[in-house]
Amino acid sequence: MQLHLTQADHALVSAAVAEAEAHTSGEIVTIVARRSDSYHDVGLSWAAAAVFIALALMAAFPAQLRAFLSMLLLDWEHELADWKLLTGLLGLLILKFLIVRYLLAIMPLRMLVTPKATKARRVRRRAILLFRTAAEARTRGRTGVLLYISLDEHRAELVADRAINEKVSPDAWGDAMATLVDALRQDRAGEGLAAAVTQVGAVLALHFPRATDDINELPDRLIEL
Repeated sequence: MQLHLTQADHALVSAAVAEAEAHTSGEIVTIVARRSDSYHDVGLSWAAAAVFIALALMAAFPAQLRAFLSMLLLDWEHELADWKLLTGLLGLLILKFLIVRYLLAIMPLRMLVTPKATKARRVRRRAILLFRTAAEARTRGRTGVLLYISLDEHRAELVADRAINEKVSPDAWGDAMATLVDALRQDRAGEGLAAAVTQVGAVLALHFPRATDDINELPDRLIEL
């Protein structure tokens, strides 16, 4: 299942941000990315692991390896020469590496074999980087919040500016993030993000009610990378 966002989703989220910010001096930025990393290193790691596993199996069953190489090389000698054995072994390992490497060049397969913990770290890292670019210290009271979705990983992150972290416990965002993740699993990214924005806005309104001289400092629109 590949998540996607429509123009209606963009409008829904942008309207939710505008409505939430009508009651708080906090600023909510929403960003959606197809994925947070290419995970090329994961494909390389699996290819290297395949080589070591193959080498271990060949070491455990040397007679079968010799018989297989003799058949492959059409060698009818009583015992395969060492140089033929080593050359054949090298060729099999290179072939194994290339097969796994090129199979995992297919992104859905690479995402499938990427550990969840690795995805979580990469999504969090990308969210922090985007927050520093798009929201950190860009509001007068340092009250910016980033809601970030990485679609292919089915993960979401919330990153808040310093003034918010000083007053709001991370647990306060639990319901909003649960709502968002549940919607991602059901291919309702736009609806989930809009609902999460509303809940984040409610938390911000408790701690940072809108001031009379408040101005809109960050864009309300949903940013899709």
